[in-house]
Amino acid sequence: MIESLAGPTVGRPASILWRSRTISYEMPRSCLLLFVWVLVEQLGIPLPAAPVLLAAGALSAGGRISFLMALLCGLAAALMADSAWFVIGRRYGHLALRLLCKFSLEPAVCVRRTQDSLGRHRAAGLMMAKFVPGLATLAAPVAGQNGMGYGEFLLFDGIGATCWLAAWLAVGRLFGDALKRDPRLLNWAGRFFGVLLLFAILGFFVGRVLRRRMVLKKMVAARVEPEALKKQLDAGESVYIVDLRHPLELLPNPFTLPGAHHMSPNTLAARHHEIPRDRDIVLYCTCPSEATAAKTAMTLQKLGIERVRPLRGGYEEWKRLGFPLEPVRKEAA
Repeated sequence: MIESLAGPTVGRPASILWRSRTISYEMPRSCLLLFVWVLVEQLGIPLPAAPVLLAAGALSAGGRISFLMALLCGLAAALMADSAWFVIGRRYGHLALRLLCKFSLEPAVCVRRTQDSLGRHRAAGLMMAKFVPGLATLAAPVAGQNGMGYGEFLLFDGIGATCWLAAWLAVGRLFGDALKRDPRLLNWAGRFFGVLLLFAILGFFVGRVLRRRMVLKKMVAARVEPEALKKQLDAGESVYIVDLRHPLELLPNPFTLPGAHHMSPNTLAARHHEIPRDRDIVLYCTCPSEATAAKTAMTLQKLGIERVRPLRGGYEEWKRLGFPLEPVRKEAA
């Protein structure tokens, strides 16, 4: 018994035995790290998974992790997170989207961009979502909100996630193969990889935070309070109100502010010549921090419309305060 167990090790250097045990130990640990990292990112936490996928691909060149195992672990994590958000989106609709956008470091591209993408190209939009910043996590709840079947969602989401994971892992594998040709370069990369990864993540966060601060600063300066707008309406002042919500958001809430015109941001910009210049223009949406309304307001200001401001809190805040609402009117195209 002892000889049969010891037989395969006879004549093998101790360094090879130690290396094989180290690889077998590192592989599940690396896969676990990859699984957790991808799962956290896909759940909506702004923690980039690309550096970890690149590292896994590079490590697969030296056999320290299996390329296929890394791909399967990442795919399992992505599908698990996406399935959870799909169910949440189907049950809670736009409330789930608002929650996800609050976690996002760049909410200005959140809801509408995802809704427009999946509204025009359901399957293709879902498969490409992983490659587009701001859409990766939101695509799942939007698909659930739109009534897509779970089987269809799982198929196209799985294809997209597989392509996304394979692309990053393949780039890392090419980099690892290049380093493998020069052992000195490989040793240097292994020594400083942790530092480079840390700097990459910090740069990602700093860039996003600075950009968000600039946008939020402009938003705060331009907003109008719901109470102030209510006083204007009660006083009989003529205010041009525009509802910027996506048509999908009107399904569960087919009401709007008194006298509001429902138009998409693109339609509003194209018909800017119809907007009166002699009164206040108030825009509202359901995005966190009034992102869509603020961006549209800045676009209209560039077109020469100066008296335009987003409504603080948008539709949800107006509704929460118990202010009057009326059924949505269908606007002429």
